[in-house]
Parts: sequence; structure tokens; C-alpha cells
Amino acid sequence: MPPPNLPEADFDLLDIPPAPAVHYAEQALLGALLLEPDRIKTLGTLHPADFANAGHLAVFDAMITLTPPPPEVHASKPVWLTAVLEHARPAARGLTAAYLHQLVSTCPDPTHAPAYAAIVRAGHARRTLTAHAEQLVHTAGDPMLEDQPSAALTAADKLADALEHLAGRFPAHSSTLPRTPAPAHPVRDPDHEDVQDERLLLAALSARPRPTEAARWLQPGDFLYPLHGRLFGCLLNVARRGDPIDPVTVLWEAQHQGLITPALPPADLLGILNDGHGVATEHWAEVVVRRSMLARAHTTGLTVLAYTQDDTNTVHQLLAGTRRTLADLAAVRARWHRATHPTLPRTTQSAGPAPPRAGPVPPRPAATARAAR
Repeated sequence: MPPPNLPEADFDLLDIPPAPAVHYAEQALLGALLLEPDRIKTLGTLHPADFANAGHLAVFDAMITLTPPPPEVHASKPVWLTAVLEHARPAARGLTAAYLHQLVSTCPDPTHAPAYAAIVRAGHARRTLTAHAEQLVHTAGDPMLEDQPSAALTAADKLADALEHLAGRFPAHSSTLPRTPAPAHPVRDPDHEDVQDERLLLAALSARPRPTEAARWLQPGDFLYPLHGRLFGCLLNVARRGDPIDPVTVLWEAQHQGLITPALPPADLLGILNDGHGVATEHWAEVVVRRSMLARAHTTGLTVLAYTQDDTNTVHQLLAGTRRTLADLAAVRARWHRATHPTLPRTTQSAGPAPPRAGPVPPRPAATARAAR
């Protein structure tokens, strides 16, 4: 609740979030370069776009564009500050000489400029990963897109490209994964359309003598409803043993896996596995893995967002965590590709001369002639 003496017109000012820590690193870095312009040579690779604040971006762009004055001139006259201000002001209209003096006053030690630059780079990495993760979440969660799988995978590729570019800007570092809890998967209503499609697939697979041939790239984790994933696992167990497959044999395996409970009696499980004759199994298996891939892409974006929004994660943890969650998406993506782009059969090569069989080396012609004499 706002203080009682604060004017009503000022209530909205209380909603302005506090400046993040990287803001003060940007100020300290620019202050160091205003005090000692030659420090810019010690920063390593740093770009104006690495700054979050538009005014700071303009100031740094002026610094890397202009030529600093000689040390003796800089020590006696404010020509460097004046030149930076005049060059940056067209891009930052609100920039004043007073703010540049404030930047100087906020710099604890100009010799620490490389450390401030590293913080600025880390802040840029966090914002970059956040932007790409938000785009992935939006794309993977928008069913109105004309080709949603391709759009989601393109967004994932852009995130992966950004990750590799950022990784090249930071020295190799052995880092632990983020401790940030991963977002929970959404709970599906048993009457949801996706769940009904999965039941249709399970019934169709249970009606086929060799169901794994129709869904060889499908895994239990692809099912959005956990019970259906476990039932698919039961079906796979029966197939691996070479036992006959039908709703009853799968039901028997489900009992051994603990799926039959008072809340889920055998008749209910059998109802899920029945009525699958005449269903296009390959089509519904592809539908299930498609949804699995999109769900994983959506979760990937949410996971990266959770990492970047946790300020306790270092930049190396962000990179490691993003790489791991992209690897999980790549596994589902590979199976989606196998489902939609089946491997073409190998062409039969023309029969050539048969290779020589292993045996004694035939004698040379000269040796044969001597033997004849």
C-alpha cells in the first residue's frame, strides 16, 4: 500500500522496478572509460549492443568511434567528456553533462574496467537467451500458425545459434547446471481432445499383431497423459517378449506394472484398449509425437526463461542449462523427423565381379613357367 502522504498522481512511480545489478556495472565501466579512455583497449570484445540502457549504448558507441585526446590534454581539459557528449546526444536526447559526471562518480576503480565489461557481457547473454526463449514459448504454444512444428524448430535453432555465439564470448569454464526448478508440465484433463487421440492410438496399436512397426519411433514419454505412456510401455513389454498382442494381454501386463487400482479397475483399462480396428495407426502415432515435440519445445523455452529469471545463476550456468534442455528437445526432434521423413529404401547396386575368396596367393606367371620346365 502506498504511503498515505504520497500524492495520488505519484502512485505509478512505485511500480517502476529497481535497476538490476548490471545497470551499475554499465555505469562503472563508462565512468572508468571517461576517467581513463585508454582502458578501452583492455576490455576484450565488447559491442554497444551489449548495453541494456539506450543511453549507455550511445555513450559507449561514441567512445569506440572517437579518438581519445592525448593524456596530457585529457588531464587538463574536459575535451573527452565534451566530445563523447556531443557524439552521443543525437542518439540519446536526454543525455546531459551532469549524467556523464555521475558516471564518473559511480566508478569505484578504473583499473577494474575489464571486470565491469565481463559483467556487461553476462547481462547481455542473459537478455539474449531470454528473448529467444520467449520467442520459442510463443511459437510452440501458438496452434494458429500454419506450420507450427517448422516454426517452433526454427525458433529452437535460433536459440541454439545464439547459445553457441554467446559461448564463444566466454572462456571455457566447468560449471554446474542451474539449481532453478524446471517448470512443471501442464496437467491434461482426461476429457481433453489430445487425451482422446492418445486413447485412439493405444486401441489401434493393441489391435495390430506387430504394433511396434507402426510406431517404432514412439516412446512412452511422448504421451501427454501419464497413464497412456505407461500403457504404451506395457504394450512394448509384451512385444519384446514375443507374446501375442491384444487388449487382454496388454491388460495382464498392466496389472504387473501396478496400473490396476480401485480407482482404475480392469474394465476401465480394457475400455481404453478396445475398439481400435480400422484406425490409421501411423497417422495417430505421428499426431502423438508431433504434440510431444511441440510440448517439449514449449517446455524448453519455459525452462530457459526460468533459468534467466533466476539472478543467482551465473552466465556459465545459463549456458550449460540451456545446452542441456536443447539436447532434450533434440532427442524428440530426431524422432519427429524419422516419423515425418521415413528413410528411403536403399537402391540395389548392379552386381559387379565377385571379390576374390580368401585362399593361397596364385603363383606369378614367371614362376609357373619355371615350374613347367
